Amino acid sequence: MSNFNGLNARLVEGDVGKTLFSLSLPMIGGIFALMSYNAVDTFFVAQLGVQQLAAMSFTFPVVMMVSSIAIGLGAAASSCVARAIGRGDKQRAKRLISDCLLVALAISCLVTGLGLFFLEPLFLALGAPAALLPMIGDYMVLWLWGAFAMVVPMVATSIMRAMGDASLVGKLMVIGALANIALDPILIFGLLGAPRLELEGAAWATLLSRAVGVVIAVHYFVSRRLLVNPLGDLTQLRQSLREIAHIGIPAMATNMIIPFASGIVLVMVAGYGEQAVAGLGIAVRLEPLALIAFYALSAVIGGFCGQNLGAGNYQRLQQSLRWTLRYTLSIGLLLAALFYLAAPLLAGLFTDSLESLAVAVSYLRIVPISYGCYGIVMAANASFNGLGQPLPATLISVSRVIVVYLPLAWWLQPALGISALFVASASANVVVGVAAYAWLRQTYRRGAARLG
Repeated sequence: MSNFNGLNARLVEGDVGKTLFSLSLPMIGGIFALMSYNAVDTFFVAQLGVQQLAAMSFTFPVVMMVSSIAIGLGAAASSCVARAIGRGDKQRAKRLISDCLLVALAISCLVTGLGLFFLEPLFLALGAPAALLPMIGDYMVLWLWGAFAMVVPMVATSIMRAMGDASLVGKLMVIGALANIALDPILIFGLLGAPRLELEGAAWATLLSRAVGVVIAVHYFVSRRLLVNPLGDLTQLRQSLREIAHIGIPAMATNMIIPFASGIVLVMVAGYGEQAVAGLGIAVRLEPLALIAFYALSAVIGGFCGQNLGAGNYQRLQQSLRWTLRYTLSIGLLLAALFYLAAPLLAGLFTDSLESLAVAVSYLRIVPISYGCYGIVMAANASFNGLGQPLPATLISVSRVIVVYLPLAWWLQPALGISALFVASASANVVVGVAAYAWLRQTYRRGAARLG
């Protein structure tokens, strides 16, 4: 008999704040570990020199693009599976788990093929000097071959969160990050008898450590008998693909807005020289570590919303929004104060270049002012996806970048220089954060009114 262990609706009862906090807490450690990949890689690569650091900085928008695809697909998987669990439809939930993992593998293969084919023209378009292309290739070729080791585990862990199993997800992330921390210096600098691979060594460390996640994720689903043959019933597969695409395509587009904007910013910053690019690279790799609490909430709130929507419990959804507002604004205020005081010290850990240091400090003192509102944006997008309504999340993200950020950055740049990019980012976070909160609140009110 099939074992449906883990497919019971676990998020539709109990205190809302305690439920969200208990789910988010293990994710904070896990996401800290996950985000440490970039920070750790940056720290060790920075010891090789400014050119190597600049080369890695140019890879950031591409890495973020692939990560955004995986996050969008994971949001679709979480939403579909969570709503099926909330309805009590365990057979459908089981089928969706298998189909989502199949789609993740297929998309990762597509990413590898396209990335390798367009590698050189892509980085030239991002403003990379021809002299840095060999270094960029050392890192990205191997990284692209291992794209499956990023995409598949991210989708798998999204499914686990939809099932309410956040604790194991956190442990899985920590294991991978510890492996990366151990392997980075060995393979980059050639320690313990290993060859000195420099940037290629950072890519190998990332690939090997993430492969651990693939193995654990497969074991998790197989041992619980939660997988079926996706090709055994093509009618159900087509139905799953429609469900996944309904959320996944807009969610991937939504998440790709961020690296798209990062690419434009990188082109702008490249005009200020390699030192400025290196400084930006330091800041944008420290930033995800600061946003861990928000990533943790957005990682679990989609599954929470999906299960409670499936159960028709709008009161809990409204309570979750009020709790989210208090959570994000209080943490955002703390982060703004900490970064203002510690920015020089933190950036100084990565470089002794005064120009790079100035760019990093400027970013870390301006943008964090808006982190509380950005946390609202992240949580609102995840909530809308969890509700099976991807369009609002897409419009929120597009508005933040296209409508507010880029025009404001272009308008301010002649007067403020490179700092205009940071002021525009903070302003966009505040404006769109307020709008996202109002939109989600109105959505819950309409839903509750329909149920009477």
